[in-house]
Amino acid sequence: MFLYRTQRTLKLGIKSLWLHRLRSTLTALGIIFGVASVIAMLAIGEGASRDAMAQIARLGSLNIIVKTIQPPEDQHATGQQQSLQEYGLTYDDAERFRNSIPNIQVIVPIRRVAHQAWYRNRKIPVEVIGTVPWHLETSPIRLVMGRFLSSYDMDYKQDICVIDERVMNELFKFDDPRGQFIKIGSDYYSVVGIVSPQPIAASSEQQQAKDAEASKKQAGANAGNVYIPLTTVKNRFGEMSVKISGQSGANVEKVELQEIVVKVANADLVLPTRDILQTVLERFHKKTDYELTVPLELLEQAKRTQRIFSIVLGSIAAISLLVGGIGIMNIMLATVSERTREIGIRRALGARKKDIIFQFLSETLLLTFAGGILGIFFGCTIPFFVTHFGNMPTVITITSLLLSFGISGAVGIAFGLYPAYRAANMDPIESLRHE
Repeated sequence: MFLYRTQRTLKLGIKSLWLHRLRSTLTALGIIFGVASVIAMLAIGEGASRDAMAQIARLGSLNIIVKTIQPPEDQHATGQQQSLQEYGLTYDDAERFRNSIPNIQVIVPIRRVAHQAWYRNRKIPVEVIGTVPWHLETSPIRLVMGRFLSSYDMDYKQDICVIDERVMNELFKFDDPRGQFIKIGSDYYSVVGIVSPQPIAASSEQQQAKDAEASKKQAGANAGNVYIPLTTVKNRFGEMSVKISGQSGANVEKVELQEIVVKVANADLVLPTRDILQTVLERFHKKTDYELTVPLELLEQAKRTQRIFSIVLGSIAAISLLVGGIGIMNIMLATVSERTREIGIRRALGARKKDIIFQFLSETLLLTFAGGILGIFFGCTIPFFVTHFGNMPTVITITSLLLSFGISGAVGIAFGLYPAYRAANMDPIESLRHE
């Protein structure tokens, strides 16, 4: 009996909505746009957040990156600038880290030199990276061909190099770079391997292309990176560089290392190790010529920002659902007024108050659920176009679909109860007199 009454009430609701198709469609639009906007905004926010966190994660969540920065230039009382500046990280700093901090697993000292690389008649600007054989343990790159640097190369200052795929594509075109020689400065280096950026798990081709474009921008004017043993770089390029400015002429700078990457055993040791590094550096550096970057902190900050961002975007989008709910209540109140005589006839024939409530509430729920389903369809379509035409990463999650559909159902019930309750409490005799 209950199933029969429910089925009959639903058929009556569908018939009533079908008789006023245009009005029902316009009423459902508020729910459709509301659900679609919730899904689309959460997808854009989630995509932007994951993209930012992926970029930070590439630096290594267990890494602590110490970089050399140029301190404010010391000036004499006469206002003349120093002609020689010595600052930044040193090899002694790397040794202190290794000997005084027990939690450190890997220490990678890095020296960077901007230079030109030649192969036959082709020349490109590159960044020469002097590093150690265990560089791959802390860097977001992977070996794709050949080999990386070895301890033998370090000990005997070998003239070998490892290039990235960008340098390979620019210099060698269709030639196999392995075993070939490239000229940097006045010396020749044999290519023994090729590396490429470490791909993010489950990333799309479009996302990988975007990562490649981002790494190009990060490289600036350089076409790519050339990895050479740190001892070879120290021997070939030295530690002095000359900068010429119009005001003070030529300034000579001495910088031993541009970067030291420290990797710890687990995430719980990152922040305590950071504090120890800071203390050691403050003790042996009289001026602030370094900065510490902790990817784990950046990652946590990105997660907090993402939560706030999602809440703000979801709240803004939920306002459209609220407006849609007000529209539904307005239309249902008008429908109750139009069908006053029908309500009176049903009450006179024995319909109970809960039957009238269920009748009008079912119409409201049909509108909201139909609007919710269509809204989910449009909400999943919008992020696709944003990704395709706007080149922005978007991620649609099951949570956003369930949340938006659940909110639409809650809006339908909340804004449909009052019109249904008002219809059920009408006086049957007064309703029958209504024209």
